[in-house]
Amino acid sequence: MERLIVNDGIKKSKIPARLDLAQSGTGLVLGLFMWVHMCLVGSIVLGKGSFNFVAKTMELSFLSSTGHGYPSVVFFAVLGVFSLFIIHAALGVRKFPISWKEHTIIRSQMGMMKHSDTNLWYWQVVTGFIMFFLGSAHLFIMLTHPGQIDPYLSADRVFSSHMWPLYLVLLVCVELHGTIGLYRLCMKWGWFGGKDPVKSRKRLKMLKNRITIFLLSLGLIALLVFFIIGWRHSDRVGEPYNLGHITVIAGTAPDLSVVPGEPEANDHTISNEE
Repeated sequence: MERLIVNDGIKKSKIPARLDLAQSGTGLVLGLFMWVHMCLVGSIVLGKGSFNFVAKTMELSFLSSTGHGYPSVVFFAVLGVFSLFIIHAALGVRKFPISWKEHTIIRSQMGMMKHSDTNLWYWQVVTGFIMFFLGSAHLFIMLTHPGQIDPYLSADRVFSSHMWPLYLVLLVCVELHGTIGLYRLCMKWGWFGGKDPVKSRKRLKMLKNRITIFLLSLGLIALLVFFIIGWRHSDRVGEPYNLGHITVIAGTAPDLSVVPGEPEANDHTISNEE
């Protein structure tokens, strides 16, 4: 009894709570980022021009006199996301079952409890483990090729570089992990709790399921479109997408249009009189 009293008087460390807070914060930022990222990538469904507009806007092309943008902006953005990704993974691995014995115990308890949120946590662990490898590969490619994001070059990676299996698995893991993670954050920190926690949980779970279905559907359609574009572009691998060819006269600012030879090609001549 004396030992219990002495131990009870020891000041407890706040580090685990702070690590949990950091894990929640990085997870929130990454989860919301992935939702936005999926919507931006999904712009390919609207056409190559739409995706190219999104890509160039992300490169701040509207601030560039040539209209080509600044790939360094993408580099630093990817570097920031990659850093958060590594930090979040390092914080999350603290709660992973690190041995087969622990994994067996957890699976056994899940079978007895049949608790849906515990099952969601397990799938979050599985998808997080897979994402650590596939996500790192994808982010490294983007980090080393920040200026190669356009309809054709991205489609070439999907089809000609045979990256579509990686993107397919990564898509499923990211959308499941992200939506489950954001749902569990709401449960953990009491966000959108409302007056009736049971009804709030059901509403949030329904919203989570709908968002997952929407993002997975959008991602699968976008991946299929990239695959088809890459297949049609396989005889010109490495050729970037441009809005066209122009002739510049008397120092006027250049603009982007369509590459000669494309069906939509339309040469323009710009002069000072225009």
